Amino acid sequence: MKKADKIEEMVRELATGESGLNPCYEGYFTCFNTQRYYEAHDVLEHLWLQTRDENHAFYKGLIQFAGAFVHLQKQFQRPHHPKDRARARPAVRLFQLAARNLAPYRPLHERLDVERVWTLCTSMADEITQAGYANPWRPDAAPTLSLARDAAGQTPAHPGSSLP
Repeated sequence: MKKADKIEEMVRELATGESGLNPCYEGYFTCFNTQRYYEAHDVLEHLWLQTRDENHAFYKGLIQFAGAFVHLQKQFQRPHHPKDRARARPAVRLFQLAARNLAPYRPLHERLDVERVWTLCTSMADEITQAGYANPWRPDAAPTLSLARDAAGQTPAHPGSSLP
């Protein structure tokens, strides 16, 4: 089975379809909020690779955001492993890239409080750098993301969709 087929199967299992949002976008939040950052990255990347519209940089920023947490989580899980012990610097770089890609979409976009995500990107990058690249991530204090229930003024996640 190809990677794309595996991701599509995973997205079908993740998405409820109740939100009216693209299932890959919805699945990203399900994965992210359960600390499955690599999977969050994969499901949104699946959509991003098919998209060249106004959301392209937005999705890229969210993919980079999840990727930063992949690095921090791996370093936390295996702090003495040769490959995983030095993941804070790449995490900082991904937080910085994510902030740059998400900035134009502040404060709200696709029902997401982008301002909050952007602030988290910049504060995590600063905190890690100022702490000498110490890893602040802990599973019991991991951030979660939520989408606004009231989509007034928001753009649908994909053409032809309607928001509840």
